[in-house]
Amino acid sequence: MSDKVSQSADKVLDHFTLFRQPEYKAMFEKKKAEFEYGHSDEEVARVAEWTKTEEYKEKNFAREAVVINPTKACQPIGAMFAAQGFEGTLPLVHGSQGCVAYYRTHLTRHFKEPNSAVSSSMTEDAAVFGGLNNMIDGLANAYSLYKPKMIAVLTTCMAEVIGDDLQGFIANAKTKDSVPADFPVPYAHTPAFVGSHIVGYDNMIKGVLSYFWGAAEKYDTPKNETINLIPGFDGFAVGNNRELKKIAGQFGINLQILSDVSDNFDTPMDGEYRMYDGGTKIEDVKAAVHSKATISMQEYNTPQSLQFIKEKGQEVAKFNYPMGVTATDELLVKLAELSGKAVPDSLRLERGRLVDAIADSHTHMHGKRFAVYGDPDFCIGMSRFLMELGAEPVHILSTSGSKKWEKQVQKILDGSPFGASGKAYGGKDLWHLRSLIFTDKVDYIIGNSYGKYLERDTKVPLIRLTYPIFDRHHHHRYPTWGYQGALNVLVRILDRIFEDIDANTNTVGQTDYSFDLIR
Repeated sequence: MSDKVSQSADKVLDHFTLFRQPEYKAMFEKKKAEFEYGHSDEEVARVAEWTKTEEYKEKNFAREAVVINPTKACQPIGAMFAAQGFEGTLPLVHGSQGCVAYYRTHLTRHFKEPNSAVSSSMTEDAAVFGGLNNMIDGLANAYSLYKPKMIAVLTTCMAEVIGDDLQGFIANAKTKDSVPADFPVPYAHTPAFVGSHIVGYDNMIKGVLSYFWGAAEKYDTPKNETINLIPGFDGFAVGNNRELKKIAGQFGINLQILSDVSDNFDTPMDGEYRMYDGGTKIEDVKAAVHSKATISMQEYNTPQSLQFIKEKGQEVAKFNYPMGVTATDELLVKLAELSGKAVPDSLRLERGRLVDAIADSHTHMHGKRFAVYGDPDFCIGMSRFLMELGAEPVHILSTSGSKKWEKQVQKILDGSPFGASGKAYGGKDLWHLRSLIFTDKVDYIIGNSYGKYLERDTKVPLIRLTYPIFDRHHHHRYPTWGYQGALNVLVRILDRIFEDIDANTNTVGQTDYSFDLIR
């Protein structure tokens, strides 16, 4: 590249402009010709077309030994997310430094917010001899340097493969005075090579509750009027947790969110650094064992935790990402039942406004076909709401979805005429979804940022409505639960529909007869 280049100190180009300049185009062509040894463009195009066929779809769905772009992350991410919802809590990842860097980055890219976590910094010697010394030193350093109120320990693949015993290691570390004997150090085993982020979330919630509730004097003491609520792993937690607290305030209910990340992932820029912000107070976690009931907002995120809570004599209830009119109705009815309070008029008004908005816009939603992917509970909630809008969820896919989940989704689809063409695919990935979209076209895809490659490939527009959203900003600040949340989701979908209509009708003198000012 001895020729004149496009970039200089006086003219700095962004990468997406820079790499389109002549010298870079020439460099890429030279690299392709001299080093890549690939197939011809014609052969690549031929095979690409074949992968869009029914024949290829059959081969794709027959594969067993490989997963391509799953709709899930690994267990430690979910455990770290859950831990950061408790007051002054520092997650300590028992494993290598690279692992914790990945988990932190994943959450930061979505929430656009730094999040604190440390590592026991296991290396080759720990992989051979075990990580006890790493735990002893790691707890001591974390406690001394970062002054947390609680350290929540989770594992990575390395620690799980060699079989490190967290309970024994933490006890040894306390014996060595790494932290005071009464300092809270709950833990969760979270092997990244099995399960997913929702399993890791469940493991950590259960780990925290087990730590505090295991020391409770009596479980059969009279219950108070507090209602516990576990949100589950939710990329819209900042907006949704605040919406839940608003609803509880309108009811006059004492609602205790177990793992409230809404402040920790939405700290203000006001000149004060907050290493820990908000979160469920540790004293409230201890007291939550005596609450009247516990509600899970996402059933598939909390099976172990709910079972543990139920065994402690508490009533439990579970929902599947309560999005839309009916799902919110069900949640409010349960809150009214548990609290003995009537649904307040203010929420009835919100409901009426949502129904009115749906009536205003249903003609644009009616008959639109959607592919939905993500976590099991999100897929259920999203599909139910789409059918309320008169839209058709056609392909519903979750890598974390089980056979039980598939049957549950099918029952929901069978309950509406708009679900007649729908089918649930548990244990499948986005490469499976690609085949489904090419062979049975839909109008829109609903999922996370990873779907942008599907959008580019299939030319089907993507609407980002679940975690992670890396390439758009601030969606997580707006609720998707409750009547207000449903209205936000409706607007998001409608905006994309209207944008596509405008984009397809804006050629002057040819298609602009439908380039309307009023929709």
